[in-house]
Amino acid sequence: MKTYPLYLNGQWVTTQTVLPVVNPATAERFAEACTVDRRRVAEAVRDAHAAFQNWRQLTGKARGVYLKAVADEMERRAEDIARIITLENGKPLAQSRGEVAMSADHLRWFAEEARRVYGRTIPNQVDSKRHVVIKTPMGVVGAISPWNFPLLLAARKVAPALAAGCTVILKPASATPLSAVALAECAEVAKAPAGVFQLVLGRSAEIAQEFLDNPLCRKITFTGSTEVGRTLIRGAAADIKPLSLELGGHAPVLVFDDADLRAAVEGAMMAKFRNTGQSCIAANRIYVQRPIYEKFLQLFTERTRAMKVGDGMKDGVEIGPLINQEGVAKAAEHIEDAVRRGARLLCGGKRIEGQGWFLEPTVLADVPPDAMCMSEETFAPVAAVCPFDTESEAVKQANSSPYGLSAYAFTRDLSRAWRLMESLEAGTIAINDGVPSTSQCPFGGVKQSGWGRELGIEGLDAFVETKHVSLGLGS
Repeated sequence: MKTYPLYLNGQWVTTQTVLPVVNPATAERFAEACTVDRRRVAEAVRDAHAAFQNWRQLTGKARGVYLKAVADEMERRAEDIARIITLENGKPLAQSRGEVAMSADHLRWFAEEARRVYGRTIPNQVDSKRHVVIKTPMGVVGAISPWNFPLLLAARKVAPALAAGCTVILKPASATPLSAVALAECAEVAKAPAGVFQLVLGRSAEIAQEFLDNPLCRKITFTGSTEVGRTLIRGAAADIKPLSLELGGHAPVLVFDDADLRAAVEGAMMAKFRNTGQSCIAANRIYVQRPIYEKFLQLFTERTRAMKVGDGMKDGVEIGPLINQEGVAKAAEHIEDAVRRGARLLCGGKRIEGQGWFLEPTVLADVPPDAMCMSEETFAPVAAVCPFDTESEAVKQANSSPYGLSAYAFTRDLSRAWRLMESLEAGTIAINDGVPSTSQCPFGGVKQSGWGRELGIEGLDAFVETKHVSLGLGS
């Protein structure tokens, strides 16, 4: 069994303490990853701070050269890295290949955006003064990434921070550390200077606390649950430490009776079942206008029944395992609760016996608003569907959640589309689109779905300080 080291200050470090890495398709350990304690994380922060002094002096163009080299190596090793993602996360191999491709695209986008960290000149109101705004990198960044897109969501943090001139310490999820090791290997091949990018793994609470308490760590960026986000907010309050938080979601899908029905079904399928439903922007609540409700259910259920479930390494698999047994148990609880409250179970609903953590893709119809799955993120291949009558009713239901990461709508009415863009409470609104995320557009949530934005020009701006400089010219 291979033991994977950590990447600290330009060196690969092996430790005595390790974490098991389990394949969710078999529930078996297939690798181990080294861990460090809080003391060693503090040392990594010091090394990152030292490296920052030179890294920040490079031009954006020069930093972009390193990021492009990381992307080149990632693409060269694309198949190998995709297999690593599937082994530790469980998602179908085709989706892992897509994750590698999008991660490389993130790196390339921010490699180019590093050239465009613009300030501005502001017209003066006093003859003897001139005003300019400049942008400077924040410093050491502590990045904490999740397990559901283990490479993509790490790259989404690392790339803009490095492009801005910051140095980064990445703490990946304990369940999926090997994707981050692969990212570090690509950084090593790119010959990024020692300390600019480091990889740590260990007790999540200890590492997060070091990031919070250490004055040399100037920013924390986190993707994960709203509960953990609240903990970070409380911890950051003492020193007013800046946070970027991409937290939970509970995305609604609105399907109107004027929509292209088959396109709406396909879009809802992508929004719901991509990554086995384990996505923060997954469709958790599907609202369909009553005149097309039963037809939508028929088509959607037929497509769901036809999905191939299995080990993500096997050809044609569309639905892989859930990440762990707890995920299966939570999904089963949501299904049972909905049925008990009056929902119709149209397909699925059962755990698939045998090795691994598999659940049948499930469609629930007529789900009442008080069902658990209508207020809690299910994070599984479970689609909850219910009817609505009017646009205003649909918008009210969509906005009833305390979360606002993403929302989807299917309609051919342009006026309605504009109304929905303005009225839906979400950071990303997808109209006739089941996969809205892209490197060049901002991503993030409103309400309890987080603070700040990743990707786009906003993603880089999250790692720079904005300074106003007032120049006195004298007499």
